[in-house]
Amino acid sequence: MFELHAQLAKDCTVIGELRLSRLLLMNDANYPWFVLVPMRVGICEWYELGSADQQELLRETNALAKFLREVSGAKKMNVGALGNMVPQLHVHVIARFETDAAWPAPVWGKVAAQPYDEKNLAAVIAHGNDFIRLFIA
Repeated sequence: MFELHAQLAKDCTVIGELRLSRLLLMNDANYPWFVLVPMRVGICEWYELGSADQQELLRETNALAKFLREVSGAKKMNVGALGNMVPQLHVHVIARFETDAAWPAPVWGKVAAQPYDEKNLAAVIAHGNDFIRLFIA
């Protein structure tokens, strides 16, 4: 049975589910930062997925990056599946701006995470739910 890695559960808010992946929001208001986690047991690397799941993860990742860029107006979309600290396969999709706290460096370890206030958290979760509705439709 699929379980979300404890570190992802600690660092993120669950938004919902797509066909393959659980959509999460990183609890860091410095950047619009979503995470896709394929709901498959024991998968650490993209190549470990079956070919249909690989294609679906690519579809979900590309669609999320495109949607996030459109709603945020980001200059650049950062997409990565590092997994050095969390072995469970997950893909980060981060909207980047020249004015963000870490620009132009990577976001990891650059500045302390800033928690969302209730109003902004609700707005970003609503965007995530909009994406799910559009993608699943």
